[in-house]
Amino acid sequence: MEQEEPNDVIVLSAIDQGAKKFDKILKKTKIDGKELNTLLERLEEKGLITLVEKKGWLGSKKELVLTDKGNKELQERRFELEQNWNQMVTMWKSGDKQKLQQHMEEHKSILPSMMFMGIMDMMMFSTMMGFMGMAMTSFMPDQYMNSGQDMGGGHDMGSGQDASSGQDFSGGSGFGDGGPGDMGGFDVNF
Repeated sequence: MEQEEPNDVIVLSAIDQGAKKFDKILKKTKIDGKELNTLLERLEEKGLITLVEKKGWLGSKKELVLTDKGNKELQERRFELEQNWNQMVTMWKSGDKQKLQQHMEEHKSILPSMMFMGIMDMMMFSTMMGFMGMAMTSFMPDQYMNSGQDMGGGHDMGSGQDASSGQDFSGGSGFGDGGPGDMGGFDVNF
């Protein structure tokens, strides 16, 4: 996974953490619906996720799952992020504000991934930011700063597309109820 695709690892992590449907991934990751749809399509094309049909009492349902390749990719990225976090902590402990700030600027795109995956200790990150005389919002997008909200749950939108169909997963005509939060598409009756 290329460094310029930090949201890919967030989506993989969300699926690994149990968000198996579009709306649940959307709510957990706080990624824009159209961008999420594009990410899911790309992850499927790369063979990192797949849509599986599970049979149950109430009929079948479709869920997104990580493939073996996706699990391996997620573990590799987790290791890289942990190493990066450890470097930041070491720089902070050494007292070199400029080196820490430069490192954080160079790796700004992966900080939300570190936070989302629980690699980053938010209290220590806050302390680092205070040490540099900066606000946390200098390095974290607003969507991740309001973490007091529920990071899971959601509701089923009830559209019916299949991820392997090659169709636009963002929905459009006839998917969902069209109400607030209706992203249609990928989360169809699964």
